[in-house]
Amino acid sequence: MNTITRKTVTVAALTGAALLVTGCELPVGIETEQKGYRGLGMEQVTKRHLEARKRVDMVIPDAEPPASDAGPRAGDIYSSVEVLGDLSIAEFNRLMNAITAWVSPEQGCNYCHVPGDFADENIYTKIVSRNMLEMTKTINTEWDAHVGETGVTCYTCHMGQPVPAEIWFEDPGPRQAAGVAASRMGQNLAGPNVASTSLPNDVFSAFLADDPKDLRVTPRSTLPMGDNPHNVMDAEWGYGLMIHMSKALGANCTTCHNTNNFPDWQTSPPERVTAWHGLEMVRALNVDYLDPLQPVYPDTQLGPLGDAPKTNCATCHNGLQLPLDGANMLADYPELNRVQRREGWAPTEADAELSETQVDPDISADDFDDDAAEEAAGI
Repeated sequence: MNTITRKTVTVAALTGAALLVTGCELPVGIETEQKGYRGLGMEQVTKRHLEARKRVDMVIPDAEPPASDAGPRAGDIYSSVEVLGDLSIAEFNRLMNAITAWVSPEQGCNYCHVPGDFADENIYTKIVSRNMLEMTKTINTEWDAHVGETGVTCYTCHMGQPVPAEIWFEDPGPRQAAGVAASRMGQNLAGPNVASTSLPNDVFSAFLADDPKDLRVTPRSTLPMGDNPHNVMDAEWGYGLMIHMSKALGANCTTCHNTNNFPDWQTSPPERVTAWHGLEMVRALNVDYLDPLQPVYPDTQLGPLGDAPKTNCATCHNGLQLPLDGANMLADYPELNRVQRREGWAPTEADAELSETQVDPDISADDFDDDAAEEAAGI
């Protein structure tokens, strides 16, 4: 082997080694904290470098100066103000300015209004935004078991973009051969929903939409039998959703689980109950607010199967355990909790399809015991 050949081989080897190394995650910026007995894997892992990346685009707009609630109501002065009509003119204009900064800072007011005629109803974003405002109020007033007093605003999900970065549609999966070759059971497709693992891919349709699967991670037997309809395959679906939650919050399993006994509620951290409320909340929002808007959206805003955009854990959390690092923007905008339809308002076809929340947001940790919790929560 001559000198040139040896040099070429050496460079190729070093290049290959570099690629292998970059394919692994370097332990820079990774912190661990022991949360339980040694030898049980009870370590909280925090990846500071990944959190830092998520914070780059998280520039919360300054709060608008407070507005007086005195004076005439917006719905009595302006035309076609259906969900904010009971705010004063000052409060209404203040909130409109804030929403523009939260959702469409580049597009401005015309993202939800027809230029020159703000009362015009012939623009889908206006109808969608009304329902989003009602959804925001519902989160803040009915789901405090998950969001606490911090609550949410439009910026929590949108972060300055008309469409939140993290939404989901029903996933048809990639095209594949027919017959026996198609029997993959939704697996081995390297989908982004489950961090490119071989787990079932469309976990959002399975758990975060109407008629959800039971989220049972620990089956009692390999095959379904007797009064136990769950099997190992059900566990794989559950693990797929857990991987999504871990990635969405930038958190590992010990955030919500005791690794000495994953199914046990009584020895789990309190975050597990908070997470359970979060899953129930996300499902309720998709069923009651987001999916019914499908007839309102143009085809360009629908998924490959024609469904409306929906939310999951990442929509709010965006890789952080506390959305926006726990910033309490709601405290500056109490008007968001006064959203309501004005009396005498006639709903559109999409609005008429919205139903009331069917889940109980008042369940607490005291309501859980081992077997009852598994049956009630399916976790």
